[in-house]
Amino acid sequence: MTLSRDFVSDTGERRRAGDARPVIGELIDEATIESIAQEAWVSLVGEDEILVPVPVDLPADAVSAWVDVVGPWTGTVVLSTGKETAEDLCRALLGPAAPPVIEDEDVADAFGEIANVVGGNVKAVLPGPSALSLPEVGDAPAVRSPADYVRLDVLWRGEPVSISVQGALPALPDRNPQHEENHEENEVSL
Repeated sequence: MTLSRDFVSDTGERRRAGDARPVIGELIDEATIESIAQEAWVSLVGEDEILVPVPVDLPADAVSAWVDVVGPWTGTVVLSTGKETAEDLCRALLGPAAPPVIEDEDVADAFGEIANVVGGNVKAVLPGPSALSLPEVGDAPAVRSPADYVRLDVLWRGEPVSISVQGALPALPDRNPQHEENHEENEVSL
């Protein structure tokens, strides 16, 4: 009997035996991300601020804030929304202390802080020990492996916000035995 050293995980990702990299869908789900985000919004933005989970498309002017998690699972927690919504989040975060004109730097700091809190709470539910990077703001990092990706779309004050947790490592190559020259190297005989 011959067994391949490859296997397909519960999420459908093809992985090699001995590859201990968990994919995020094995570690966290949308409901957990929603709970983490709701808690962050209440504590940072306001007690009456709620997120409504609903599939949404981000506007063309989307901006993102993210933090990296490095540990047994390595990846990025990304929050994305439109520029105006990011500014509104900044105003809500600053509360009565918000100046009449919000500078781009203030928006980046506030949006980055929200990503930092959400990312830190995501890190807390993942296997550890793990480290968290400083937040960055800009265009969202590319999704490297669709199998190592969980996304939650919500509305905040009627505006779309996307929260994703995505692996940093590229997907393993699809190891189709029909296309391999040395298929025997990938098998174990019993």
